[in-house]
Amino acid sequence: MPRPLSAAGVSDGPLPAGQSPLHRGWGGVVTGAAIVFFAYIGFDAVSTTAEEVRNPRRDLPVGLIGSLLIATALYIAVSLVLTGIVPYPELNVPAPVAFALDWIGIPWGGALLGITSVLLVLLFGQTQIIFAMSRDGLLPAAFGEVHPTLRTPVNVTLVVGLVTAAIGSLLPLGAVAELVNIGTLAAFIIVSAGVIVIRHTRPDARRPFRVPFVPAVPLLAIFSCVYLIVALPTVTHLRFVVWLLIGLVIYFAYGSRRTGAVGEVG
Repeated sequence: MPRPLSAAGVSDGPLPAGQSPLHRGWGGVVTGAAIVFFAYIGFDAVSTTAEEVRNPRRDLPVGLIGSLLIATALYIAVSLVLTGIVPYPELNVPAPVAFALDWIGIPWGGALLGITSVLLVLLFGQTQIIFAMSRDGLLPAAFGEVHPTLRTPVNVTLVVGLVTAAIGSLLPLGAVAELVNIGTLAAFIIVSAGVIVIRHTRPDARRPFRVPFVPAVPLLAIFSCVYLIVALPTVTHLRFVVWLLIGLVIYFAYGSRRTGAVGEVG
């Protein structure tokens, strides 16, 4: 049953009386940000739709920046609403939104929201990435096959769906989220470093979108990502190293001999 919230927030409200919102210090904020980062990674999936839009030069920057700003505002609003529905100590659960909806008698709401976001964003983005890697020779050609009628990469869609379902069913959500976070942050570091290197080594390359204030913006991105990675648990770092080694084995054993130089740079 829902617990009553006092108007002053003294006993049952979101924060105990006289307690600062940063009562665990800035370190607690950074640690929380490194984990909550999982909720914001969907914005980079916009870049995987480059082949699907009519004017990538105009539409992708708008989609990336716009989705990030909208998602940030929505998550801040959702966090405020959650602490108004449920006392904040009760939100220390793997799925706080689903928990809050169950708290007010809507147990199916969390499942519906979670499935929708995965199907429409993350599943689409991941299939596009693997599909492109297959076409570049980094992965087997079967992942790059397109259905003759549906005109979609059906093989990779099925594989990603099955693997995602298996991981979600067998592994703890917190461990998966932290591993996804560190992998995404590492990818952002590589991309940011690549912008700096290519801007100097290929200054005349065609750039449909030009990153402003180089190297300041990429360096700030690298520093921010490293800062969040350091805040993650040590066991997450070890798991990431294992996955990185597996990826390197696949690359050097299969992909490095089949891929070529492709694409434009930013």
